[in-house]
Amino acid sequence: MMKRYFFTFALAWCWVLTFTACASPAASSENKSELQLLSQSDDQNFIKVAAHPASFETDFTVAAENTVNEVVCIKSYTNRRQNAYSGYDPFGMFEFFFGPQQGQPRQQQPQSQEPVQSGLGSGVILSEDGYIVTNNHVVEGADKLEVLLNDNSSYEATIIGTDEATDLALIKIDATGLSPITFGDSEAVKVGEWVLAVGNPFGFNSTVTAGIVSAKARSLSQNSRNGRMGIESFIQTDAALNPGNSGGALVNLQGELIGINSAIYSNTGSYSGFSFAIPTSIVKKVMTDLMQYGTVQRAVLGCAVTELDSKLAKEKGITAVKSGLLVREVNDRSTAMELGLQENDVITAINNVEVHNWSQLVEQLNKFRPGDQITVTYYRNNKKETKSGTLRNNQGSTNITKKGDFSDLGCAFMKIGDETKKKLGISAGIQVAGVKNGPFKDAGVKDGFVITEINGRQVSTVDDVENIYNAIMKSSDADKVMFLTGIYSNGKKYYYAVNLQPD
Repeated sequence: MMKRYFFTFALAWCWVLTFTACASPAASSENKSELQLLSQSDDQNFIKVAAHPASFETDFTVAAENTVNEVVCIKSYTNRRQNAYSGYDPFGMFEFFFGPQQGQPRQQQPQSQEPVQSGLGSGVILSEDGYIVTNNHVVEGADKLEVLLNDNSSYEATIIGTDEATDLALIKIDATGLSPITFGDSEAVKVGEWVLAVGNPFGFNSTVTAGIVSAKARSLSQNSRNGRMGIESFIQTDAALNPGNSGGALVNLQGELIGINSAIYSNTGSYSGFSFAIPTSIVKKVMTDLMQYGTVQRAVLGCAVTELDSKLAKEKGITAVKSGLLVREVNDRSTAMELGLQENDVITAINNVEVHNWSQLVEQLNKFRPGDQITVTYYRNNKKETKSGTLRNNQGSTNITKKGDFSDLGCAFMKIGDETKKKLGISAGIQVAGVKNGPFKDAGVKDGFVITEINGRQVSTVDDVENIYNAIMKSSDADKVMFLTGIYSNGKKYYYAVNLQPD
């Protein structure tokens, strides 16, 4: 019994001492000073002691109040039959989010004259007269777009331009006096910085979530390794995003736009801790191109590269740098060739901005157009060199890329009947008619030619041809060609290569 009382008393006395130390500012101050003094006088001092607690600003109210009026809700509608969710995932390792039903099988709907809602997303107002930026996947395939402002006013929107590679789209509503967002500098954003995400998750309008920037220049797929120039430099945050946030704003504490929310990393389709935004350094360039040219003017360096690591550096005898892009091959008619880059050179900066990996290189190149001058810093034989050159497009020229129009093919297409199919011994096809000046005529295609395949895909309707054409024109492939397989009425089979970007 005595031992128990003694233990209780000792525990109570320790608690009193602890309470006294915490409650007395003077005592706390003395303890801190003594701790610092002891640390400074210690001959084996290896512990860094803070002189004062860190202070930081966590008031999100001003940024939130300003931004909610600059972010809109976008509803997409389609006239087509709704199929079950196909699981389309363009980056191969995370899920885009379209709306409340995303990730769940959609019920089959009967054909109807009235469009049915097929998706939900967000957008950010760019100008007072109604230009809005959103994600390409929010508007893709929509027959009608409805934009709902924060004051509950509603407008029908038209698509000005889209870019699948960067997953961005520019749309416009017929309105005036809107509140456009202010752009911030995404390159100045630091890891650990507070950010807000504003959008419409699950249809809940004007929702604000907070988090920090958890990484920059984040690459999410292996697409970059095959030479594609899509987005491979996301801002990674832990601000909660869910279906419906796509196309919304990622802002700093000043309410300035630093990114367009685009994707989450998730096994379920809902937020699991990480989300990704397209940086404004890329958004500004893409929006300007879509507004001026209707399509993105994409510049390439023109060389195959590999990220330098310790193993490669040792193998190649590289000691001057520990990171960068090791040149593996230089393309003909390219900026890299003009600069004189060679195999085993290590690129470390573009216009004095350091590039340690592929993501950072792509982010820098996405800021420029063909014809722009750039300066490249690289190491050759462990010696630093800097040269300037003119960026080119993936065709090796500085020409402006024109927006593709299906009517530019210079012909019409006619559906063929079962009797014609039986006569020619084919199961599907579409007939070329009214050939006039254009790519088809240049390739030698004549009236009456029945196309059975384009680029290895079977075709039987005008929509099939148009969809393939649009996919080719939107792609970042250097060669935009339609390879036609078909047959004439005499039964003779022919093959044609139609160049969609003739000089």
